Amino acid sequence: MARAYDFPEDLLTAQEELHQVVHALKTLYDRLPWSVEPHPGFNDPEYWRPRKRPATDGWTEEDRAEVQRLRAQQQKLSIEVVTHPFWTTLEGPDLVTARTVLKYVHDAPDVDAPAA
Repeated sequence: MARAYDFPEDLLTAQEELHQVVHALKTLYDRLPWSVEPHPGFNDPEYWRPRKRPATDGWTEEDRAEVQRLRAQQQKLSIEVVTHPFWTTLEGPDLVTARTVLKYVHDAPDVDAPAA
C-alpha cells in the first residue's frame, strides 16, 4: 500500500486494533439498554423536545464487565498510538497531518494491489 508516511507496522497494528475495539464498543452500546441501572422509564412531553424512555432492567454484570474490558483496551491502545516513538520524527503541521492519515490508512484502497 502506498502511504504518504512510512508508519511502523506496530503503530499500524495498534491503530487497526483501536478501530476494532471502538467498533465493538459501539456495537455493544447499541444493543444495551439505555440505562445502566434499572429504571422505570419516563415520558416528558412538556420538555422543549419531548423525551421518552421505556422501562429497563439495566445492564447485566456480564454487560458491565464487557464494557469495562473494552474501555480498558481502548484506553491502552489509545495511549500506545498517541505515545508511539514514531511521532517524535515529525513536527508541526506534518505531525497533525500524519496523525490524521493514520486514522484513515486502513480505509484507503490498496494502490499496489492489482485491479480485479
